[in-house]
Order: sequence, then C-alpha cells, then structure tokens
Amino acid sequence: MFRATAATMPTDGRGISPRRPHTGSRHQTIQGTLKPITLYTTAWCGYCVAAKNFLGNHGLDFREIRVDLDPGERQRMREISKRTTVPQIFVGDHHVGGYVDMVALHRDGRFLPLLESEER
Repeated sequence: MFRATAATMPTDGRGISPRRPHTGSRHQTIQGTLKPITLYTTAWCGYCVAAKNFLGNHGLDFREIRVDLDPGERQRMREISKRTTVPQIFVGDHHVGGYVDMVALHRDGRFLPLLESEER
C-alpha cells in the first residue's frame, strides 16, 4: 500500500501538490463530477499523512497546500478556517475541519455525499 510522505509528494515549488486519482480502488463508489478537495498540510504532521492516505484509499483527488513551505498560505488557511492546526480540509468552499472531523463525517455517511452535493 502506498503511504504518502513529504518525500513522495512532489510540489510545484510553492508547496502545492496536485494528487492524481488512485485508480482501481475497491472503495471508489462515486461517479461523475466531484467538488474539489483541498488539504492544508505540513511535512511533519501525522494526521496530514492519514488524511492523504484516507482520500487516496477512497480513490479521491485532492490538492495539497503545504503551509510549512509558504507562510502566506498558512495565513490564508487561518483566515478561511479560523483554525491554526493542520490538516485543514475543504470540499469546494465547505470547511470540513481536520482529519478527525473528516473521518467522523465518513462514519456518519455524510462525507462522500458532500462531494456531490450542491448544498453547503
């Protein structure tokens, strides 16, 4: 199983790493167009790695923004999430919260529908 780490996640020089879909996942149950997922992360954060693995295991694309590489992005994360910890996860413009929040939504059956939903 692939485990995302700072060494395996290429960036564009600004700390932003687009993630390709994990193809062939037995967990992939959503079809069609999905809202974009954005993760604000750091290299040393275990919950960030867990969030990336969770999304990858479910065959979901995400955009990773490394706030440890760009103080401006860290400030933006604080402004839009009102939180200082990482990861901070967004589905479209909807702030999901951190890894634990995302998993709680998933366990309640509300995370995957959030990706398709037009409601916020």
